[in-house]
Amino acid sequence: MLDAMRADVCGNETGVPAMSWVEDEKASLVATLRAVAPEADTLCEGWDVRRLLAHLVQREQGPVAMIRDSIANRPPGQEPGLSRLADRAGTPQGYAELVSRFDAGPPPWAPMGWAGGLINLLEYAIHHEDIRRAGPASAEPRVLPAGQQQAVWKQAGLFARLGFRSAPVGVQLATPAGATRVAKKGPGVTLTGEPVELALYASGRRAPARVTVTGAPDAVESFTQWAAAA
Repeated sequence: MLDAMRADVCGNETGVPAMSWVEDEKASLVATLRAVAPEADTLCEGWDVRRLLAHLVQREQGPVAMIRDSIANRPPGQEPGLSRLADRAGTPQGYAELVSRFDAGPPPWAPMGWAGGLINLLEYAIHHEDIRRAGPASAEPRVLPAGQQQAVWKQAGLFARLGFRSAPVGVQLATPAGATRVAKKGPGVTLTGEPVELALYASGRRAPARVTVTGAPDAVESFTQWAAAA
């Protein structure tokens, strides 16, 4: 996490500040939100695009409502706070206003106003793909700049360790560019893919993620069975 924070502040070897990748990804996500149907499916169970948008707004601008939804512990699609926010965006004008609210961002004094850039790149990238890859007409992976993929890679370390902590074998991550990282210690499997694909896989979006699993046959079988059920 500290490495990810330093990367956001200091930039990366491309010379582009990593914070700008957050801004670029958000701008691209906003364009997609404006282009798709609010009722379109997403990869998030129980959420259409409108509800996913409501989540993004609530996460940055409604932390109290987000805590209340967590306490309510309702099934996906039945969260009280998200439902109220999504219902207010039920008309074309209401939806457009909610997209604009997300685009404008939280006030600078809010936690997500001054610290959100440190954690938003993965959030935006994963939810962007939740929209793009849902349904029968799943979109192909985007060809992202190397610097943006590197920024995702830098932020994904803790995320991957949490995602694979219960895996039955060790897990190593690898990118086509040759970067490697241990997500869980021990002999096991190697997951190879672009950083965004690895982040999708680690977050449970197994099927749409373009990731190759290699290793000893027993380890691969044990891991893939776990991954399918997790």
